[in-house]
Amino acid sequence: MDALIVVPLVVTLFFLHYYLTDHDTPIDKDRKRFAEGIALFESGDYTAAYAYFDQKIKENRKSALAYEYRGKCNLQDGNLYSALYDFTEALSFDNTLVEVHLKKGLVHYELDEMNNAYLSLDKAVWFSRGENADALHWRTVVYQKLHPSLMTDRK
Repeated sequence: MDALIVVPLVVTLFFLHYYLTDHDTPIDKDRKRFAEGIALFESGDYTAAYAYFDQKIKENRKSALAYEYRGKCNLQDGNLYSALYDFTEALSFDNTLVEVHLKKGLVHYELDEMNNAYLSLDKAVWFSRGENADALHWRTVVYQKLHPSLMTDRK
């Protein structure tokens, strides 16, 4: 008889817990909080976007998204080493960000650091499950630069 009361109660509590729990990831929450800065970046106002995300990093030092966008602003301004730092910091807080691995790999490529570029691009391919065409393309380009002897015609 107790089971007739306890089992429906537990099932009801389970469903209530599931539906009342916040399922947003920290990145999703940051996208909502930083919508103004993201809009600045997407509109091409990189200086204002940089200032915005720089301030957000001072307020919240563990925001992977803030570091990602500040890194993108640095990349747009040609500050490769600053962008590399920001991308590295972003990945230290969330290692699954495909776009950050891709951008970091491209920075390494620009700096002619092919081994590091390949590793970053390989992670971009891995975390995108092979569905990001840019990551696949650039990983192939870097691989060809690392192994030119494998790319010659064999007759």
